[in-house]
Amino acid sequence: MSDAFRNRLMFAFALVLAAIYLFPLYWMYVTALKTGSAMFATPPKFLPSEPRWGIYEYVWQSRNMGRYLWNSLVIASGAVSLIAVLGVGCAYALARYRNAWVDVGLFLILMLQVLPASLMVTPIFVGFSQFGLLDTPRLAVILAIAAKSMPFFVVLVRATFMSVPMELEEAALVDGNSRVGAFFNIVLPLARNGILVSAILIFMQAFGEFVYSKSMIQAVELQPASVGLNSFMGPNTNEWNNIMAYATIYVTPILAAFVLLQRRIVSGLTSGALK
Repeated sequence: MSDAFRNRLMFAFALVLAAIYLFPLYWMYVTALKTGSAMFATPPKFLPSEPRWGIYEYVWQSRNMGRYLWNSLVIASGAVSLIAVLGVGCAYALARYRNAWVDVGLFLILMLQVLPASLMVTPIFVGFSQFGLLDTPRLAVILAIAAKSMPFFVVLVRATFMSVPMELEEAALVDGNSRVGAFFNIVLPLARNGILVSAILIFMQAFGEFVYSKSMIQAVELQPASVGLNSFMGPNTNEWNNIMAYATIYVTPILAAFVLLQRRIVSGLTSGALK
């Protein structure tokens, strides 16, 4: 088998996998434009014969979607800010100061990443209720997201810090910098790409968070877009075309941001792969 044929075969295989992966997104966009009868037609139509473009305006206005998206933005931005402030120092310590206790701490951090949100929501809810944090539900959700996503951020940023040569810090110390000065002046600028990419990934996760928001935020005016999507589902009926239109408006900005930043995300994820 020649190299050219092998490359064409791998390319074709990649296209098939991409089509399988992207088909649910395509079906979401198409279903949003279909009428109620067209959604359940047999065989299904892959292109709507009479697209209903006005459904997006209807969903936006009838559900006050701008408010939901603003709440999602507030929660995601708050969680990312808190994680970045606390997680950078933790990742740096785990990358530079290696001993048995640090290894134990890293193991515990990785174990926390394994726990699902559905398992953690009950003890977090009880604890926040005891401390009165549920009186400010968006802050409670930000803290819960930070607790859940911190291990993922720390592990990624730790790999980035490990890719920064220690000799640069030692040279800065010889030149008169303190350890803190070497960190802010030398290490942090070199690791900013990995930190930024990790923050972007955390932001995307927090923007779509549902479990904590559904459990802790009862006021409709404070709920994020992920919980607002659930309002289309009732005990007797589900508004599938409205659900798909809502999901389209909700997901499209995230997809656009991911496509625009994909090169930076890939480079940031692989920045600590080699040392």
